[in-house]
Amino acid sequence: MKSFTCIIEGKVTGGNFQSWVLDAATQLELKGWVRNIANNKAEILVQGTEEAFGTLQARLEAEAPVPDMRPVKASVIDYDKEHDHFEIRG
Repeated sequence: MKSFTCIIEGKVTGGNFQSWVLDAATQLELKGWVRNIANNKAEILVQGTEEAFGTLQARLEAEAPVPDMRPVKASVIDYDKEHDHFEIRG
């Protein structure tokens, strides 16, 4: 299973960003998680098809509720665990 990671920079706290990502990933049948990693940064780990990931990335850039979001930094990674659903992590 292909794994992708994204770093989102902008005001990701105090809103519904993580819930928005959960809903978008679930609609696209992606697995993995989203979590805040620092002040104004979040990380998303996604497992699924490259096409679905590309759709998520495009939706992040166009629709995510992050008014000051910088360009999404995304990459393919080696990840040793396969997830069976998408979740919000603390």
